[in-house]
Amino acid sequence: MNSIYAIKTKVSDLSAGSWSFAEQKTMYGGKRIATGDPIFVFASENEGGAGLIAFGIVSSARAIPMRPGIERQTPRVSITVTRTGTAAHPLGRTELKLFKEWTDGRPETELNFKFYRQATNKIIGISEGAATYLRGFF
Repeated sequence: MNSIYAIKTKVSDLSAGSWSFAEQKTMYGGKRIATGDPIFVFASENEGGAGLIAFGIVSSARAIPMRPGIERQTPRVSITVTRTGTAAHPLGRTELKLFKEWTDGRPETELNFKFYRQATNKIIGISEGAATYLRGFF
């Protein structure tokens, strides 16, 4: 079974059928993303977006080599995503910010923690519970 991921990044064309995202930071297992993996796409509020916009399948994934001579580096990956669904309901920072009890086990809290506690754009691995929650927006 494939792992499940989410990406929060700048999305220039919200209605596109596919996107290429170059050299994205990864956290929480995001560096293991691979071709064929399911992914939820969030248009970053930091970049003028409004949160969850789409579901898709990773059609290509390529790890970016670490740069020599730099001790601490966040792993980066370039991916292409083919859209397979469009979000029917809004979900972003506004809806998730109420969920801050980090140990409550709720999928909303997992997403708030991984995406917004450290608000940088990134690819993250998510739990099956969070994926089930996100599927409810389609």
